[in-house]
Amino acid sequence: MALAQEALWQLDLDRVLFVPTGQAPHKRILDDPGRELRLAMTRLAATDDERFVVSTLEIEREGPSYTYETLEELAQQGDDSLVFVMGADAAVGLESWRNPERVVELAKLAIARRAGISEADVVSVLRSLGAEGRAEMLEMPEFGISSSAARERAKAGRPLRYVVPEQVARFIEEKWVYSR
Repeated sequence: MALAQEALWQLDLDRVLFVPTGQAPHKRILDDPGRELRLAMTRLAATDDERFVVSTLEIEREGPSYTYETLEELAQQGDDSLVFVMGADAAVGLESWRNPERVVELAKLAIARRAGISEADVVSVLRSLGAEGRAEMLEMPEFGISSSAARERAKAGRPLRYVVPEQVARFIEEKWVYSR
């Protein structure tokens, strides 16, 4: 949510579209709650800001969800000035994605700095994809928590308050999302 807020502010965006993954082709998360619960948690997290919009494009898609396909669909719907917001940790792995050249062709990249990821490594990947002029680095406040750490806290029954939005914390605790 902090990254979405920073992207809105730093890039002067009108809205941020959250697209929860249907089926991630590259990740096999053992504690994956499933597409419907991911969608529910995303909707809860996005309720506090009318500029945050949740899309079901990938949730409704059969099979693996590839970013370039989602961007193509959004472009076909008339979103012609797309900005794809990602962390530097994801950006350094962009070359391994399905059709990464299409991703950078369809959308400008907004890349959030991450501790332990050098900007030089990000620039190197962008250069290899021909995307040097299509990316901007975002300044981010430093947080000592990651999404995987939040899942681990939930799995261990530790409190999630202030780690994730309050309504998401309640949902995770009530539904035992990561405790199964």
